[in-house]
Amino acid sequence: MDGTLLNPEGKVSARFFEQFAILKSNNILFAAASGRQYFSISDKLDSIKDEITIIAENGGLARHREKELVFTSLGLQKAKELVPLLRQIEGANIVLCGKNSAYLESEDMAFIELFREYYSKYTCVGDLCEIENDDIFKIAVYHFDSSEKHLYPHVAHLESEMQIKVSGHNWLDISHPNAHKGFALKIVQDYFGVTKEETMVFGDFNNDLEMLAEADFSFAMGNAHENVKKVARYHTKSNNEQGVEIILEELIKSRTK
Repeated sequence: MDGTLLNPEGKVSARFFEQFAILKSNNILFAAASGRQYFSISDKLDSIKDEITIIAENGGLARHREKELVFTSLGLQKAKELVPLLRQIEGANIVLCGKNSAYLESEDMAFIELFREYYSKYTCVGDLCEIENDDIFKIAVYHFDSSEKHLYPHVAHLESEMQIKVSGHNWLDISHPNAHKGFALKIVQDYFGVTKEETMVFGDFNNDLEMLAEADFSFAMGNAHENVKKVARYHTKSNNEQGVEIILEELIKSRTK
């Protein structure tokens, strides 16, 4: 979503919703995949949310309407064990992403205002280690300068036991080893009987790499990380230039000739 379908202001274009209606009439399925919270994705695509598949929390959760297709939890206890380590990182803003709510203990209003763009349902707590009665998909950590530079080096040693993803310029995600968009997309493909050869994917950051591998028509955005540009088979313009919509227009033309 961010860096692909959403423009830099975090909005979906009216052009896309027009295209979606045409794609739907041609029996083309659409899935929105993001590191965002399920509720946030649903809000962004409110008018079509009951007609699409939503892959949220970087693949930790996938739903089609009311049917849950994927649920891959990091675990509340594991998340709590990692909180003290993350607190030691200067400039780290920690979010525990649960099935019922996201949780944060930060009192930094600049971060809280930014955070609200990505999380529709959240709870401010005094201590993340005191959270009870929720399933935690992942830990999201935000750094105002660079997640790759200031966060990743402190958690890289955990990669042998869990998924560590630099998911944006400022975000880093820690989750279960199977909690990635590629794992979730493969389950969605199998559920609907869609092959890799029939799948088109758009990506911009490292949390999209596994998902790009599950599609023959893999596109890197003009604003994509170099890692994404290396593995994607095709390229399009940036999200600021409606790179997704440009390719969808070509797809629609090819299906309606």
